[in-house]
Amino acid sequence: MPLDNFIQKLKTELKTPLPGKEIQYQMAPTDRDLRYVPSLGQEPPIKAAVLILLFPENGNISTVFIKRTRYPGPHSGQISFPGGKFEPNDKQLYKTALRETCEELGVNTKDVKKLGSLTPLYIGVSNFNVFPYVGYIGTELNFRIQKEEVEHTITENLSTLLNQNNKGKTRIKKNGFDITAPCFHIGESKVWGATAMILNEFLSICKKIELI
Repeated sequence: MPLDNFIQKLKTELKTPLPGKEIQYQMAPTDRDLRYVPSLGQEPPIKAAVLILLFPENGNISTVFIKRTRYPGPHSGQISFPGGKFEPNDKQLYKTALRETCEELGVNTKDVKKLGSLTPLYIGVSNFNVFPYVGYIGTELNFRIQKEEVEHTITENLSTLLNQNNKGKTRIKKNGFDITAPCFHIGESKVWGATAMILNEFLSICKKIELI
C-alpha cells in the first residue's frame, strides 16, 4: 500500500471509537495502579502530552522513541515518545506535544500533519495524565537531540513493531522490588510501562490497515 494511502486510512481509523484502556492494560506492569482516585490532600493530575511521530524511512513508515537521560525522577533513563508537561502558553495539549518534539528532537513541527489522538493514560508514580497524539511528516528526518534531556533516539518501522515476536516480558527492579512488565523488544532496547501501553493501543489500530 502506498504510504499516503496508509496515512489517510490511519487518520480515518483514529476518528472511530478507540480500543481504549483494555488494550493499554495488556502491557501494564504488575505493580501499576492506573486509575486516578482522588483523595484528601492529593494534587490533581499534571497534564502532559506525547507525540507518535510517523515519517517515511527507506520506503517504510517509521516512528521515533527517545531514551531519556538520567535525572532524579521517576522516568529517569526510560524510553518514551517525545513529549512533556503542558504549559499555559501551549493553549492546547496537542501544541504541547509539538513543542516538546521540536525541543527534544529538533524537528520542524510546522510540517507535521495531525492524524488524531489516543486514549489518555494516567501514570500514578508521577501523577501525570498523558494525552497521546499521532502525527505524520512526509520527509525523512535527521534529529538534533536536546542532550540535556535525550540520551539518544530509537527509530523503528511499523511492520517490525507489528510483529508479535517482538513482544515479551522483562524484569525490573523498582523501589527495591522486582516487578514483571510486558515489553516491546526494539533492537537492543526494551519499551515498557506507559510507552508500551500507548504503543499497544496505537498498533492495535494499525493492525486494521494493510501496510503492504
